[in-house]
Amino acid sequence: MDLPARVGARVRELREADGISLSELARRSGIGKGTLSELEGGRRNPTLETLYALTTALGVPLSTALTGLTAPATLSGDAVDAVLVERYEAPDAVSDTYRIRIRAGARQESTAHTAGTTEHLVVLSGTARVGTVREPALIGPGTHASWHADTPHLYEAPAEAVEAVLIVRHPR
Repeated sequence: MDLPARVGARVRELREADGISLSELARRSGIGKGTLSELEGGRRNPTLETLYALTTALGVPLSTALTGLTAPATLSGDAVDAVLVERYEAPDAVSDTYRIRIRAGARQESTAHTAGTTEHLVVLSGTARVGTVREPALIGPGTHASWHADTPHLYEAPAEAVEAVLIVRHPR
């Protein structure tokens, strides 16, 4: 099964397990009902922003929609490409580790994730502006930043592309 079909089927499973209709998930996530229907049917390639909106509306980590894939999947958004490297489940939280690239000159503003979610980014190369929209940090190679991701936050590569490792911690 290809990525769009597998992820679409997983989103449908999660929605049905939560007992909500396609229309209700579309409303909660801000994703159009037609777009959601195409995604669940495997006819639309999921973007990073779309999957985050859907999984946040379902109250689950992004990695929940990606588990069971036979190979690491690259998800792309307006400015960020992300590959899930590991999902770690502890009694109190799920931590997802991603290898990300922020494209040169690009900026992505992300909506708030579920309450209590935090993000931690370590820059491998390039200089990134990341963190909450109100208080972003400018960080370079070998440095890191952490922020509360249950508020709007951003990723930006003001000049050259940024390579980084991102850990997203979702409380249970």
